[in-house]
Amino acid sequence: MSIKRVKEYFAKHGMENRVKEFDVSSATVELAAEAVGCEPCRIAKTLSFMVDGKAVLVVTAGDAKIDNPKYKAQFGTKAKMLTPDEAETLVGHAVGGVCPFAIKEGVLVYLDESLKRFATVFPACGSANSAIELSIAELEEHSGFTSWVDVCKNWQV
Repeated sequence: MSIKRVKEYFAKHGMENRVKEFDVSSATVELAAEAVGCEPCRIAKTLSFMVDGKAVLVVTAGDAKIDNPKYKAQFGTKAKMLTPDEAETLVGHAVGGVCPFAIKEGVLVYLDESLKRFATVFPACGSANSAIELSIAELEEHSGFTSWVDVCKNWQV
Protein backbone atom coordinates (compact mmCIF):
# COMPACT_ATOMS: atom_id res chain seq x y z
CA MET A 1 0.00 0.00 0.00
CA SER A 2 1.79 3.12 -1.17
CA ILE A 3 0.23 5.60 1.31
CA LYS A 4 1.80 3.49 4.05
CA ARG A 5 5.24 3.89 2.45
CA VAL A 6 4.71 7.66 2.11
CA LYS A 7 3.64 7.95 5.75
CA GLU A 8 6.70 5.92 6.80
CA TYR A 9 8.88 8.25 4.73
CA PHE A 10 7.41 11.37 6.36
CA ALA A 11 7.61 9.73 9.82
CA LYS A 12 11.39 9.61 9.40
CA HIS A 13 11.24 13.42 9.08
CA GLY A 14 8.78 13.98 11.94
CA MET A 15 6.08 15.02 9.47
CA GLU A 16 3.70 12.03 9.44
CA ASN A 17 1.00 14.05 11.25
CA ARG A 18 0.88 16.44 8.27
CA VAL A 19 -0.31 13.72 5.87
CA LYS A 20 -4.08 14.11 5.50
CA GLU A 21 -6.41 11.29 4.51
CA PHE A 22 -9.91 12.16 3.33
CA ASP A 23 -13.25 10.36 3.38
CA VAL A 24 -13.67 11.48 -0.24
CA SER A 25 -11.58 11.01 -3.37
CA SER A 26 -8.77 13.43 -4.13
CA ALA A 27 -7.80 11.61 -7.34
CA THR A 28 -8.27 14.64 -9.64
CA VAL A 29 -7.19 18.24 -9.25
CA GLU A 30 -10.78 19.38 -8.73
CA LEU A 31 -11.57 16.67 -6.16
CA ALA A 32 -8.30 17.28 -4.33
CA ALA A 33 -8.92 21.03 -4.15
CA GLU A 34 -12.38 20.38 -2.74
CA ALA A 35 -11.07 17.86 -0.18
CA VAL A 36 -8.20 20.12 0.90
CA GLY A 37 -10.16 23.38 0.72
CA CYS A 38 -7.88 25.31 -1.62
CA GLU A 39 -7.85 26.65 -5.16
CA PRO A 40 -7.25 23.95 -7.82
CA CYS A 41 -4.07 25.71 -8.98
CA ARG A 42 -2.40 24.94 -5.59
CA ILE A 43 -2.77 21.18 -6.06
CA ALA A 44 0.65 19.84 -7.03
CA LYS A 45 -0.24 17.18 -9.56
CA THR A 46 2.38 14.58 -10.36
CA LEU A 47 2.36 13.39 -13.97
CA SER A 48 4.24 10.23 -14.96
CA PHE A 49 5.98 9.86 -18.31
CA MET A 50 8.28 7.47 -20.16
CA VAL A 51 11.59 9.05 -21.22
CA ASP A 52 14.33 6.89 -22.77
CA GLY A 53 12.73 3.75 -21.36
CA LYS A 54 12.57 5.13 -17.80
CA ALA A 55 9.77 6.53 -15.66
CA VAL A 56 9.97 10.28 -15.07
CA LEU A 57 7.72 12.37 -12.82
CA VAL A 58 6.87 16.01 -13.48
CA VAL A 59 5.17 17.84 -10.62
CA THR A 60 3.09 20.77 -11.88
CA ALA A 61 0.53 23.26 -10.59
CA GLY A 62 -3.06 22.07 -10.81
CA ASP A 63 -3.99 24.58 -13.51
CA ALA A 64 -0.97 23.88 -15.73
CA LYS A 65 -1.06 21.72 -18.85
CA ILE A 66 1.90 20.04 -20.53
CA ASP A 67 3.15 22.14 -23.44
CA ASN A 68 4.29 19.55 -25.99
CA PRO A 69 6.96 21.71 -27.73
CA LYS A 70 8.46 22.75 -24.37
CA TYR A 71 8.36 19.14 -23.14
CA LYS A 72 10.10 17.87 -26.27
CA ALA A 73 12.75 20.61 -25.99
CA GLN A 74 13.42 19.63 -22.36
CA PHE A 75 13.35 15.84 -22.64
CA GLY A 76 14.18 15.24 -26.31
CA THR A 77 11.05 13.17 -26.90
CA LYS A 78 7.31 13.47 -27.26
CA ALA A 79 5.32 13.48 -24.00
CA LYS A 80 4.13 9.89 -23.47
CA MET A 81 2.27 9.36 -20.22
CA LEU A 82 2.57 6.03 -18.43
CA THR A 83 -0.46 3.76 -18.45
CA PRO A 84 -2.04 3.15 -15.02
CA ASP A 85 -0.35 -0.29 -14.85
CA GLU A 86 3.04 1.17 -15.83
CA ALA A 87 2.72 3.95 -13.23
CA GLU A 88 2.04 1.52 -10.43
CA THR A 89 4.76 -0.90 -11.55
CA LEU A 90 7.51 1.60 -12.44
CA VAL A 91 6.81 4.44 -9.97
CA GLY A 92 5.21 2.55 -7.10
CA HIS A 93 1.99 4.56 -6.84
CA ALA A 94 -1.37 4.10 -8.54
CA VAL A 95 -2.81 6.82 -10.76
CA GLY A 96 -4.81 9.22 -8.59
CA GLY A 97 -2.20 9.00 -5.86
CA VAL A 98 1.04 9.37 -7.82
CA CYS A 99 3.44 11.59 -5.89
CA PRO A 100 7.21 12.19 -5.73
CA PHE A 101 7.61 10.58 -2.27
CA ALA A 102 8.60 6.97 -1.49
CA ILE A 103 8.98 6.15 -5.18
CA LYS A 104 10.98 3.36 -6.78
CA GLU A 105 14.71 3.67 -7.24
CA GLY A 106 15.80 5.36 -10.47
CA VAL A 107 12.64 7.41 -11.07
CA LEU A 108 13.66 11.00 -11.79
CA VAL A 109 11.53 13.86 -10.45
CA TYR A 110 11.25 17.29 -12.05
CA LEU A 111 9.42 20.29 -10.60
CA ASP A 112 7.69 22.63 -13.03
CA GLU A 113 8.07 26.41 -12.80
CA SER A 114 4.28 26.72 -12.50
CA LEU A 115 4.63 25.80 -8.79
CA LYS A 116 6.98 28.65 -7.86
CA ARG A 117 4.18 31.24 -7.57
CA PHE A 118 2.82 29.61 -4.40
CA ALA A 119 4.06 29.64 -0.79
CA THR A 120 2.62 26.14 -0.26
CA VAL A 121 1.17 23.41 -2.46
CA PHE A 122 -0.69 20.14 -1.88
CA PRO A 123 0.74 16.99 -3.52
CA ALA A 124 -0.88 13.57 -3.09
CA CYS A 125 0.62 11.04 -0.69
CA GLY A 126 0.35 7.74 -2.54
CA SER A 127 -3.41 7.20 -2.47
CA ALA A 128 -6.48 8.63 -4.19
CA ASN A 129 -7.65 10.25 -0.95
CA SER A 130 -4.57 11.90 0.57
CA ALA A 131 -2.48 15.07 0.48
CA ILE A 132 0.16 16.99 2.41
CA GLU A 133 0.72 20.74 2.49
CA LEU A 134 4.35 21.58 1.76
CA SER A 135 6.29 24.77 1.18
CA ILE A 136 8.19 24.89 -2.10
CA ALA A 137 11.45 24.36 -0.17
CA GLU A 138 9.93 21.28 1.54
CA LEU A 139 8.72 19.97 -1.82
CA GLU A 140 12.25 20.36 -3.19
CA GLU A 141 13.74 18.57 -0.19
CA HIS A 142 11.30 15.68 0.03
CA SER A 143 10.78 15.03 -3.69
CA GLY A 144 14.47 14.47 -4.32
CA PHE A 145 13.98 16.46 -7.50
CA THR A 146 16.55 16.51 -10.29
CA SER A 147 15.85 20.06 -11.48
CA TRP A 148 13.27 22.73 -12.14
CA VAL A 149 11.80 22.63 -15.66
CA ASP A 150 9.48 24.81 -17.72
CA VAL A 151 7.28 22.35 -19.63
CA CYS A 152 3.77 23.69 -19.00
CA LYS A 153 1.32 26.24 -20.38
CA ASN A 154 -1.98 27.90 -19.43
CA TRP A 155 -0.91 28.87 -15.93
CA GLN A 156 0.80 32.23 -16.43
CA VAL A 157 -1.18 35.18 -15.12
